[in-house]
Amino acid sequence: MNALAKRLQGLDAALTEWMAAKGVFLLRVSLGVVFLWFGALKFFPDMSPAQDLATRTIGVLTFGAIPPDVSIVVLAAWECLIGLGLIFGAFLRVTLLLLWVQMLGTVTPIFLFPGEVFHRIPYAPTLEGQYIIKNVVLVCAGLVIGATVRGGGLVAKRGP
Repeated sequence: MNALAKRLQGLDAALTEWMAAKGVFLLRVSLGVVFLWFGALKFFPDMSPAQDLATRTIGVLTFGAIPPDVSIVVLAAWECLIGLGLIFGAFLRVTLLLLWVQMLGTVTPIFLFPGEVFHRIPYAPTLEGQYIIKNVVLVCAGLVIGATVRGGGLVAKRGP
């Protein structure tokens, strides 16, 4: 093996080890920032593109028991709690439970309001539909983070 190939392998190994050591932490913090940011937007009227759909969904799910002006504040606080829990790594089991319950709520518009979520069902989502579908990535990120709550982590394998 030539010297350049050896150096590139060494660099690849070092980068892989760094990603294994820092990846879950960075995933947790970045996911927390997303939740905190999107949650904080909901505290300000008409700042969140999901506000109307979210409040109508909560209204249907609660049979109208929670008015829209209350539900949006509750949802904003809920998302901010998830964000803060993830950013600070606090109460991760509870934080992840809140995340997954919130994510269940976010997919319900697909079933409750399919005409608003898709231009053409099921393959051409509206902007709101895209907003919902991207949550698959957030759920998967939560699964990876959840796999570490007992102290587990990623390990970089040495070798080719």
